Amino acid sequence: MAIRTGEHTGPTSGISGDKVQANLAILPKEYAFDFLLFAMRNNKPVPIIEVLEAGEFVSKYAKNSDIRTDVPLYNIYKHGELTETVSDITKYWRDDFVTFLIGCSFTFEQAILDAGINIKHIDEERNVAMYKTNIETVPAGIFSGETVVSMRPFKKDLVDKVTSITNEFPGMHGGPVHAGNPADIGIENINIPDYGDAIEIAPDEVPVFWACGVTPQNVVLNAKPEILISHAPGHMFITDINNEEYKD
Repeated sequence: MAIRTGEHTGPTSGISGDKVQANLAILPKEYAFDFLLFAMRNNKPVPIIEVLEAGEFVSKYAKNSDIRTDVPLYNIYKHGELTETVSDITKYWRDDFVTFLIGCSFTFEQAILDAGINIKHIDEERNVAMYKTNIETVPAGIFSGETVVSMRPFKKDLVDKVTSITNEFPGMHGGPVHAGNPADIGIENINIPDYGDAIEIAPDEVPVFWACGVTPQNVVLNAKPEILISHAPGHMFITDINNEEYKD
């Protein structure tokens, strides 16, 4: 409700920490099967929580919710181009829209915090840093492209612990896809993220990378569907599901 009324307008990392947050992808029904197949073949970056019927906008996992108003910011892509970023998509809504809710790494962030480990972008009140990589997804129908990752720096002696914690959430991207040299996964400049905010990495820290639910926004640049509506990176849909329900 705070999001719907405009009381909360920024990224959702670190708020409602015990609840599962979801990435969002809304597509016309004609593209829905291809996208669902893409998600099934690429479960690590695109783990599906819920698929709403065409025209439906209330999630069964969030009482009294409205997909059209309950995300702080939405990106609207037309034919592969970002055309608008808005806080309400009610006027754009169509009866043939199919909504996909996709697992988010903010769930395992809470588990990291509960273990007494600080997360830098939360401490600094910034959005998480996200990058396009050279890690190919498995194509499905019109959808193909590279995986997007989120990055969090940790001290070297904490990397194994953080990896172990996040491995317990396979439905929320699971463990890291890489730790260490960003160039190994095609990131040329760690100081310039493709999405989110840059986070300084100290000399005693290691950048750790997880598959990210922004991946669909990256592959849509290749697919060029008529329209895709997604969350603005870092601005999630918050469900009523407790994080522990997704712990393996």
